[in-house]
Amino acid sequence: MYFLIQSTLTQVPREKLAGSNAPYIAVLTRSQWLIERGSFDMGIDIDPFAHEIHSTKAEVNYDSLTGSFSIPDRVDLETNDIRFAFALDEKGIVFIDDSGYAEKTVNQIGSTKRWRLPSLERFLYDFLEQIVADDRELLERYDRELDEMEDSVNLDKDEDVTDRLGEIRSHIRDLRIHYEHLLDFTQELEENENNFFYQGNLRYFRLFFNRVERLRSATVAISDHVNQIRDIYKAHLDVRQNRIMTILTVVTTIFMPLTLIVGWYGMNFRYMPELDTPWGYPVVIAVSLLILIGSLYFFKKKKWL
Repeated sequence: MYFLIQSTLTQVPREKLAGSNAPYIAVLTRSQWLIERGSFDMGIDIDPFAHEIHSTKAEVNYDSLTGSFSIPDRVDLETNDIRFAFALDEKGIVFIDDSGYAEKTVNQIGSTKRWRLPSLERFLYDFLEQIVADDRELLERYDRELDEMEDSVNLDKDEDVTDRLGEIRSHIRDLRIHYEHLLDFTQELEENENNFFYQGNLRYFRLFFNRVERLRSATVAISDHVNQIRDIYKAHLDVRQNRIMTILTVVTTIFMPLTLIVGWYGMNFRYMPELDTPWGYPVVIAVSLLILIGSLYFFKKKKWL
């Protein structure tokens, strides 16, 4: 697929790219790139494999700028990232992508965007914006879920939140790393080392940089929130365990003297005068009750119960 950046993206045949003064966009598969790369005259020999792409980055060459995108799947952050490469110069940009993501995004921009001052810089801004378009809502959903989990923990509901907290922490870490790569990528574009971009249009990259920086700050805040809930949950578990230990200690303390009485009168001595008196059994019962009531009163007074 080939496009010219005019007031909108205009799809054109390959042969019309060379005869136009407007910057172009090409979306090719890897096999197409291997066939056509010589015709783009970018002075590079890039042969990207998806498994060799590990991050979003840009590298400045003598007469081109090349790099890659590694984009987490927002629907399922556990899956592999969406990966594709690109190469650009002052005339346009080529996406080398077998995943279909670049084609889908370019088509979406073509159907929704109309520019008063079309330029390669403005297209790049809109393309990068599409990558993080729904991330604010995604982070807000994580925030709301964490608020609900915190309320559940504070209400002392019997709900184990550690597994879900671990998942959220992992997802947020992946997003934060992605945003940091995007920040480095945008800075590389803004430096404009090869003067591919108009100085007046570098503001687009600064706008995108500021937006991604806010998203990165949000992930840091969410990570802190996760750690806070983990600490609260651990504190509640400690309190619950302390209550159980207190109850066990109280029960053990109450029954220790009763156990002593049982052991005492379980001895096989012949001469135990209280065994022959008719009041022996009631006295033992009364003493046991006094020990029980006295222990409970003592623990209540000490606020151990």
